[in-house]
Amino acid sequence: MHGNVSRKLIVLLLLVACVGAFGSTAVADELKSKFDKQVFEWAKQCRQEVKDQFDLMLTSGQLSVGQLFDTFYIPIPNTYPQKYHTQYDKIADEVLRPIIDKYLKKDKRLVFFIAVDRNGYVSTHNTRYAQPLTGNPDVDSVRNRTKRIFNDRTGLAAARNTNEYLLQHYSRDTGEQMSDLSVPLYINNRHWGAIRVGYKSK
Repeated sequence: MHGNVSRKLIVLLLLVACVGAFGSTAVADELKSKFDKQVFEWAKQCRQEVKDQFDLMLTSGQLSVGQLFDTFYIPIPNTYPQKYHTQYDKIADEVLRPIIDKYLKKDKRLVFFIAVDRNGYVSTHNTRYAQPLTGNPDVDSVRNRTKRIFNDRTGLAAARNTNEYLLQHYSRDTGEQMSDLSVPLYINNRHWGAIRVGYKSK
């Protein structure tokens, strides 16, 4: 009797932990469709290219390990939603954007293809989301999403996941229903963050 109660309690606690981890707006899932699996392959390929560039910047002296793992986010004045600079974001604009833009063009169902640090910070976004600021928050929140910290439950779960992949389904802050697949990114054997891909299933 007591054993059954204990097992039920353990199951309940595990369910509560899952809800706490992913929230009501994000659900972890398996790679079921052919397109889910294709996105996973692209994400891994992109991760390797990003890792190679980060490694090159470290070995060439363009960046130090401390700079690459910098989490001292400096607010950019007069930006809303708030944007931030780090010690590596300007280099990332030059080096990483061509990579993530290339993968974003793989399929029209892809909505974004980015590298995020463990706190959900996006040092550089796809070109389509790095348009000039207008001063209108409604416009800028859609057309200029770079250098922001996406630390909502879905964003943090993607950024901090250390499993082979994490597939979530959620409602984006723009109102779109999205699939979100992420793969962890390690630099010098340290978890830096993730490659995060948003896409439409249909």
